[in-house]
Amino acid sequence: MKIEDIPIENLPNTSFITIRKFKSLGINTYFDLLNYFPYRYENYSLISPVNKLQEGEIVTVIGHIVETKQQITRRGFRLQFFKLADDTGVVELTFYNQSYLLTILKKGMKVAIAGQVKKFGRKLTIEPKEYEIVNSHLIHTGRLVPIYPEKRGLSSRTIREKMYFILDTLRVSGFEEIFPKEIISYNNLIDEQTAYQKIHFPENLKTAEKAKQRLAFNELFLIQLSSQLVKKEWKKEKVGNKFMLNKMNVQLIDRFKDSLPFKLTNAQKRVWDEIRSDLLKTVPMNRFLQGEVGSGKTVIAALACYLAHLNGYQSLFMAPTEILAQQHYNTITSLFKKFQIRNSKSEINPKSQILNPKTALITGSQKISNLQLPSAKPASSFQQPISNFDIIIGTHALISKKRNFNRVGLVIIDEQHRFGVAQRAELKNKGLNPHLLTMTATPIPRTVALTLYGELDLSIIDEMPVGRLAVKTFFVPKAKRQSCYQWIKSQISQVFIVCPLIEESEIETMKSVKAAKIEFENLKKIFSVFKLGLLHGKMKSKEKNAIMTAFKNRSLDILVTTPVVEVGVDVPNATIMLIEAAERFGLAQLHQLRGRVGRSNRQSYCFLFSEKEDLGILGRLRFFAKTNDGNKLAEEDLKIRGPGNIYGIKQHGYLDLKIASLSDYPLIEKTKKAVEYFEKHYDINQFKLLKERVEKYRRGNIAQN
Repeated sequence: MKIEDIPIENLPNTSFITIRKFKSLGINTYFDLLNYFPYRYENYSLISPVNKLQEGEIVTVIGHIVETKQQITRRGFRLQFFKLADDTGVVELTFYNQSYLLTILKKGMKVAIAGQVKKFGRKLTIEPKEYEIVNSHLIHTGRLVPIYPEKRGLSSRTIREKMYFILDTLRVSGFEEIFPKEIISYNNLIDEQTAYQKIHFPENLKTAEKAKQRLAFNELFLIQLSSQLVKKEWKKEKVGNKFMLNKMNVQLIDRFKDSLPFKLTNAQKRVWDEIRSDLLKTVPMNRFLQGEVGSGKTVIAALACYLAHLNGYQSLFMAPTEILAQQHYNTITSLFKKFQIRNSKSEINPKSQILNPKTALITGSQKISNLQLPSAKPASSFQQPISNFDIIIGTHALISKKRNFNRVGLVIIDEQHRFGVAQRAELKNKGLNPHLLTMTATPIPRTVALTLYGELDLSIIDEMPVGRLAVKTFFVPKAKRQSCYQWIKSQISQVFIVCPLIEESEIETMKSVKAAKIEFENLKKIFSVFKLGLLHGKMKSKEKNAIMTAFKNRSLDILVTTPVVEVGVDVPNATIMLIEAAERFGLAQLHQLRGRVGRSNRQSYCFLFSEKEDLGILGRLRFFAKTNDGNKLAEEDLKIRGPGNIYGIKQHGYLDLKIASLSDYPLIEKTKKAVEYFEKHYDINQFKLLKERVEKYRRGNIAQN
């Protein structure tokens, strides 16, 4: 049986509780466990005789237990004392509140102890960090010892022991290579079996790094090869509803563009040409649209929806939150309402109002019965069937099993980057094969975007609308906080104040961080003559919508909020963004928050509050204050914080990399070329194990969608 297929339940001497903990981490096979990598190593490789010990050293001492005892202090602490002897002398070991060790480390037993040498009075002792009974090999001492993320109650020690057993099994059974020899030799890679051995139990950091390079290559290769295979499959498909662009449609689209309250930027024109070209093909569009907050992505989406409507097809416009869905609904209806007024005297069609799409909004808080929706007309309360609408905006509830569509030609996804295979399959099961446009305002370096979304065609709006003023950003030290408050009071503007937490008790170690609820009460005293509102993610949808509506309508002057406003909130009159504990946010997220202001032709401001005095933190925030380019900020964030903190699933729904780094551009480029070489010279069906790995990766990808 291949290691990929051996169930984790086969581990010998392993309790069902430990097995359950492994499975809760998604570790279901031996191979899954092999891919649970250490995040650092402890160096216990210095093996020293007792008579050579020196204070401060981190060492391993091997000897026999010659004495054991336990002492209970006045305060009830239990101290376990051991004396360890080798041929050169005796050293004392002290453990704290680990009485069970008295039944494990018995007198006469040969053991290895790793820890730091300390001075107690006039004698040297060892403060033990690891121990083990000496058999034929050392796992926890006497070497570079891997330290693993300790989740679900699993200790590094337990993981280490199980890992060693699996690797020992591999030494006997062997390990099949997944790549052709040419790719391994050309890229100077060590073989895969050696890589797994050395990543977990390296002789030194150099061999650990070589192992990491090989396994990171594996990971990036699988991602990019999978993307290319998905892209090939997508190119073979045919759209369910074919779009056409006749003379009348061209004229109507031009008139819609003319009705806009602004002119499209050159970047918007370029991107629209790319999307329009895709929509006219028989192959379904699969495009990723990236653009700064306020760069005009929604207008491009509206143009695509209008082309779909002119061809008689519906568009589904999906957003991750109800607030964002409501925002898109308001924007889209506003654009077409203006167009309808301008178009009412159209020479093209005297009944031109039928050429304007009807828009509906579906959110989880709405009570929808019999698949009926409120009319797009705000004043109207009558109900209409869903089939009567042309643009349907909402959350992912749109594609629930209860909803059936028969003429969807376009699906637009905003800020949900992992939407993909599973949801497309669900749409196809409804008899559809629509065009797909995915959008994001999250700054992503181009190299990263091409890696993460290799199956998608990439479009970038890299230009802001004419006349849009850059937001002026300032770092505010603690000493100038009150002066900043006074300046804000003097402005005729609405203000966002963002705090990273709702309640300080959420995370004990972050008690010093300003929490939204506590700060709200504090700010009500500071801004006593102003009207304040509170918004956070734990509020019910109706409460959120009521607060946002009040803020938009200027019934509130200041909105105190958590990062729930990061996307989807458009309040043109708000020109001040104040971010509490700014060091808690990444640069890309700070940029998203800053994008909530500067939505009009008025000068806007962003203030970064922090009580930290760490030079690294201050340097990062000052870099942000002088940089308005989202992609530059994303690049810097990648260098400073690492990909796991920026593109992890929990934060943004991006890829969950196990060992590769998205900031390792040379390796990304190397694997890209290797994938191109592989596709040109080989058939994946000739490499059974590689194909299985790709399929497993894709299944995992679908499961996380």
